[in-house]
Amino acid sequence: MELNDKVAIITGGSKGIGYAIVEAILKNGGTAFICARDRGELKTAIESLSEFGRVDGEICDVRSESQVKMMLDEAVRKFGGVDILVNNAGVGFMGETVEEMAPEKFVQTLETNLFGVFYACHHAVPLIKKRGGGYIFNISSLAGQNAHPKMAAYNASKFGLNGFSEALMQEVRQDDIKVSYICPGSVNTYFGGDTPDESKSWQLQPADIAEVVIDLLKMDARALPSKVEIRPSKPPKK
Repeated sequence: MELNDKVAIITGGSKGIGYAIVEAILKNGGTAFICARDRGELKTAIESLSEFGRVDGEICDVRSESQVKMMLDEAVRKFGGVDILVNNAGVGFMGETVEEMAPEKFVQTLETNLFGVFYACHHAVPLIKKRGGGYIFNISSLAGQNAHPKMAAYNASKFGLNGFSEALMQEVRQDDIKVSYICPGSVNTYFGGDTPDESKSWQLQPADIAEVVIDLLKMDARALPSKVEIRPSKPPKK
């Protein structure tokens, strides 16, 4: 897919993996519309990213179907349509057992990481069909196939996301819409309470995930890598 005339929607695009994906899409000639929950972070990201290409955005909490729909409607109004959807927004509460975790945290995790993806796909698929096809990326995790103690909510959301992505891929492939879900291992961001620093330079960088997205977009139309696993090549020895 050539990106010169393509419009990409990226949820959670103001920092981390989402920001890196936006930057890569812009550098390759695409147009980007991003959303985030924090107005200040969204404004700062748009200002910074604008040096690379056409970018705009809207405040949106993906847990709200109405906000997701309004965000997509605004993207269409601003840029004329939707060709690419990157479902990147996510939350992760780590370090608590099922017994210890507040039910509200479990609900928030599922609503953000799984329901939010459904809302975005539900409203974006018809828009992408109107453009003759496109691409949907769901940013999952290796935690979507490898369960860990004190990560039950996050595991559940990503296991569910992987199954959802597989089903969606089979539903829309005949409409020339590709669906890929990307499962990273440890990424050097602030996600889940982590802190980027040099001591964790062995971890994946957000740009590594962005590179995967660009590579998949450029792949021949006949090929569909529906699932991509990417992990640090040399983690610390245990």
